[in-house]
This record gives sequence, C-alpha cells and structure tokens, in this order.
Amino acid sequence: MKYGYARVSTLIQVKGNSLEEQTSELLDAGVQKENIITEQFSGKTTKRPLFNQLIARLQLGDELICCKLDRFARNAEDGLRIVRQLMDKGIIIRILNIANGQPLDNSPMGQLVFTMLLAFAQFERALILERTAAGKAIARTKEGYHEGRPRIPKAKIDHAMELLVSNSFKQVAEMTGISIATLKRYAKVYRDNEIARLKEVPRKPGSQGPEDEMSLFGFTKNKQPGRPVKKK
Repeated sequence: MKYGYARVSTLIQVKGNSLEEQTSELLDAGVQKENIITEQFSGKTTKRPLFNQLIARLQLGDELICCKLDRFARNAEDGLRIVRQLMDKGIIIRILNIANGQPLDNSPMGQLVFTMLLAFAQFERALILERTAAGKAIARTKEGYHEGRPRIPKAKIDHAMELLVSNSFKQVAEMTGISIATLKRYAKVYRDNEIARLKEVPRKPGSQGPEDEMSLFGFTKNKQPGRPVKKK
C-alpha cells in the first residue's frame, strides 16, 4: 500500500511547497487520495502527530512517499532515525526529488548519500532562519514597522464597542469583520478601564460606589459594552 505525506510550516507556502502542489505530486506518484496525510507543523520541531501516527501503522511492504526531503525531516539525526526505523520494518521510502523518486538504498553508500542530503537540508534551513532574522532586524529600524498582524484602527474598535451595546458578538463580528475572540478581548479591556475610571471618581459619604454604578452598564454574557446605558 502506498502512503503519502505532505507538510507545510504555515498555511501559505512558497511555490512548490503548498499542500495542493504536494498532494498533486503524490497523486501522480500513485498514492490514493485517502492515503495522503497532510499536516501543518513547523519543520524546526520533530513533533508531528499525524506523521508519527502514519509511520506507526505502516506494515511490511508499504511505501512511504514524500515530495521533498525537507518535508520528511529537517534534522539529520531525526531523519536517519526514522529511515532506520522504517527500513527495519521493511517499509519502502521514496523521496520524489531524490534519485527521480526511486526507493532509498539501505546500503552503506545509500545511507551516506542520504545523511549528506539531510545535512544540506538542515544547513539550508539554518541559512533561511539567519536571513529571516537579519531581515527582521533591519525592518525594526524603519519607522512604522510593526511585527505580527496589522493593528486594528482605534476608531474601528470604538465603533465595534458601541455596536455591542445593542448587538451580540456574532452580529458585530459580521458587521465589522473583527473576529469574535478579538471583540471579546477588547470588550474586557474597555470594561476594565471603565471600572478603573469609576473607582477614581471622588464621592461624598453615602453616595453610590463603583459596584452600584456598574449596574448602569447592562453587562450580559453576550454583550459587554464599553459605554453606560442611559437611564430613562
């Protein structure tokens, strides 16, 4: 039985490494679609749950096919361990970009070649990480640089908090395009800021405290507005 394994580090990969392209190559290599395992996991870690489950169920005479060596393993030590483990079980291993996709040779020379290729893959990854780190360091020196996801404009957040007074999180998410998780996070920040503000307001003896005034906000499980509800 032929099994294919495709992996990406992120949802968006450069040309030749996307899940769609890898899946297409595996299908062309004769792997049935239901036998192709896809996974999103960084190659810098050996924690690949679906891959580990796949190799655990492979049996004598089965074939494991990957498109590229860096999809199979980035760490030379880990790669050799997996190859030995599979070959000892009688599993055939094919890397489509090595030797025209011919099965890996278990001879001393074949193991030497595979070890060298793994070492080059690990070296290439180290260079990529180094170049990425250098690029980020240069970008941080430029004005307006922000690492990570783009920030949501404050005006848009304020508008969303106003909408929460009379709409649910789901409704506001649909209206603004802001995720429910982000809305809840900002709603908590707005609520905490409002509570802190109330606690700082000077009061005469016997007047309402912050806990009493919090009842003006109309908090519910589904709505956490950042502005008080006006009394009629």
